Amino acid sequence: MSKTFAVAAVLSALALAGCTQNIQPTDVDRAAIGAAAGATIAKVGGRKESDIYKAAAIGAAGGALCNDVRLCQ
Repeated sequence: MSKTFAVAAVLSALALAGCTQNIQPTDVDRAAIGAAAGATIAKVGGRKESDIYKAAAIGAAGGALCNDVRLCQ
């Protein structure tokens, strides 16, 4: 994997992380952001396709539930 792709992926993830500032995202919004972040991290990490799906599912669950445990308010 090229360094350019890795840097672009990290910058994209950071930009995505800031997209919920000053709004009240729903559980679906947070799940979508978590899934995208999980899949991106797995892809950049060079994981196989089935691991990318697992990472997206874990990210979606984490994103949907983060406000329930008061991690993202």
